[in-house]
Amino acid sequence: MLRERFLERVIAMGRIIIVGAGFSGSILARKIAEELGHHVTILEKRSHIGGNAYDELDEHGILIQRYGPHFLNTNHYDVIHFLKQYGKLHPHNTKLLSFIDGNYIQLPFNFLSVQQLIGADKAESLLAKLRDAFYGRDRVPILELVDHKDKDISDYGNLLFEKAYRTYTSKMWGIEPEKIDKYVLERVPMAMNYDERYLNKDFQYLPTEGFTKLFEQMLNHPNIEICLNTDALSLIHMEEKTGDIYFDGEKVDCLIYTGAIDELFGHKYGLLPYRSLDIQYEYHANQTSMLPSEIISYPQADGYTRKTEYHKLMKDNSQVVGSIVATEYPLPYDPSAEIGNIPYYPVMTEESNQLYQKYLKDAKRYKNLFLCGRLAEFKYYNMDVCIEHALSYFEQVKEYLQQKK
Repeated sequence: MLRERFLERVIAMGRIIIVGAGFSGSILARKIAEELGHHVTILEKRSHIGGNAYDELDEHGILIQRYGPHFLNTNHYDVIHFLKQYGKLHPHNTKLLSFIDGNYIQLPFNFLSVQQLIGADKAESLLAKLRDAFYGRDRVPILELVDHKDKDISDYGNLLFEKAYRTYTSKMWGIEPEKIDKYVLERVPMAMNYDERYLNKDFQYLPTEGFTKLFEQMLNHPNIEICLNTDALSLIHMEEKTGDIYFDGEKVDCLIYTGAIDELFGHKYGLLPYRSLDIQYEYHANQTSMLPSEIISYPQADGYTRKTEYHKLMKDNSQVVGSIVATEYPLPYDPSAEIGNIPYYPVMTEESNQLYQKYLKDAKRYKNLFLCGRLAEFKYYNMDVCIEHALSYFEQVKEYLQQKK
């Protein structure tokens, strides 16, 4: 009976279905509900909204981001303006360190890192060469250093690559860095100065009450219905011959899908590779600080890639008791596994892109199917890009829905 009532509501609402309550799905749901006046039903497999940005207060008063640390870094204030409609944001310049050869090294790698890695006495001439070779540039991808014609610059680039990039990438992605898309290696370039910010973006913020509170307000609209703990794929049928999409036997007007694209098509061409995480937590009751920075990267450690001390990300941690450190262990995504059954990152290689193109070709047969987000589009979007993309992607959905009237 409850299932029948639910399906009746979905049909009555115009049959606009969104699969996934992360940033992509939630932003599109709000825009459709508010600006177009349509009813939207969000189907979320997990027991919570927010996708991998979900956070919650633990029993010690510490705000834990359950799927790893997330930050709002962007050069476009429109992103911040949009999010401020749904919650308070406060400035936060993300700073990290990297643990290399037993020492904490500045991350992003910058001019201080040069002195830390090769010694201040040897750094003078290299710093001069770096300033001259990359004059006017704030950040430079590691591969430009590796391939540079100047031997000293190239040697330093190779030193960084072998001690940090190769080791970290191999653990993180499960393959050698030569096989991964160059975009992944260029995500955190070297700073050509002493800038300590992890990313050199103009606007850097965190939601003061956490990401979940922000999502709650974003989805708080009379035209939005959220169905948690719902396996959408068990209810969706794609009719290849006609290009129609059915939800539990009823044709839908619009399906916005933010999950893994290969799962939507039943893995008919094989599994696309995604990486997952096993995040382990350690509580220290009598400690106020366990790490010298909020996040530490461990390129040389066995099995894990980074640690996060979460109370250091909170604007007000005066009521916090003790400290929690989360350690991230990357592993292959396996939807049937007990650990590692959540896809985090698409593994972007030449081979995986060829496989993705097969699924994309199938997806284009359905005029009312919209793929949006990191998993659906098989792209490694940073959060700011994901938000910007969803805001602009709305225009495509809007055009389609207006034509349907």
